[in-house]
Amino acid sequence: MTVRRAEPADIARMVELSELKRSDYEARSPVFWRKATNSAAVQAAFFATLLNQQDWILLVHEHAAAIDGFIIGRVGPAPPVYDPGGKACLIDDFSVAYSTLWASTGIALHRALETQARLAGAVVSITVSGAHDGPKRSALRAAGAHLASEWYVHAITADEN
Repeated sequence: MTVRRAEPADIARMVELSELKRSDYEARSPVFWRKATNSAAVQAAFFATLLNQQDWILLVHEHAAAIDGFIIGRVGPAPPVYDPGGKACLIDDFSVAYSTLWASTGIALHRALETQARLAGAVVSITVSGAHDGPKRSALRAAGAHLASEWYVHAITADEN
């Protein structure tokens, strides 16, 4: 099992894993996570632009010569109203091929990203997860992370005034 920097040839598999996650998330919150019809193409182009940007870290996990997970984080300043003592690393795109891989592949990716983020000056990581994503949330808690925030989503309809 290997964690390494993502390369252009990895983008198709990263998008494939994202699309699987996106479909699952859409079923849980169909308004907030409604997939755009061109989500795969948009994400592939987005990932390609990130590969050469210094503030982004893109990693993949390989097992048996196949990518079974990836993680993407952006290192930057913390929000100006907080002072964690350094930069923050926001981790949003973070997927594994099967939910059973969160405790192994997921945590290996998360630790590797935090190591690189620390070298870039980050003192805190902030990882996005759906409220329904139990295996991911459990793995993050087992790795020492704690819940700091929640988002509540409510569709605004025309008849609600």
